[in-house]
Amino acid sequence: MKNITLSNGTTVEVECLSCALTSGIIEPDGGAVYETEHFHAHQDVAYPIKGLMILASKRHIKCFDELTDQEQLDYIKTLSKIRHAQRKVLGIEYVYYFYNEDTTHHFHTWMVPRYDWMAGFGSSIESVRPILLYARNEMNNKENIDEVMAAINSLRKELNNDD
Repeated sequence: MKNITLSNGTTVEVECLSCALTSGIIEPDGGAVYETEHFHAHQDVAYPIKGLMILASKRHIKCFDELTDQEQLDYIKTLSKIRHAQRKVLGIEYVYYFYNEDTTHHFHTWMVPRYDWMAGFGSSIESVRPILLYARNEMNNKENIDEVMAAINSLRKELNNDD
């Protein structure tokens, strides 16, 4: 079991955070934003940055090459759909995508939006960790959380309007 601290300060003890989130054992703030047969999209539970989406496999796997053919098609279609909604609804011009196989969770992709306030941290991969920590430590206030929740609701509405 691992202790994971969520953005709201709550600590949860789980074997795999991704399994707990995709199965509904832990409800992410704002709930699922979008789901398919194979994937679950939600706001990152650790960092309060509006539009920071996690696309997680519902099946407990670690590596991209473990996806079935059907899961591969669902993954790229869903990733593209979320990205389109981020641009259309939240005006997000750029996103950094992260996926690592040595994670303590199972297969998931981070979709980290780039906002103007992040420029001071740089624009390379090394800038992401300080941005995430800044968000967790300095943006955990009611005003920002309300913006994150509004973004979740806007994305959910856009993503589910044609299903």
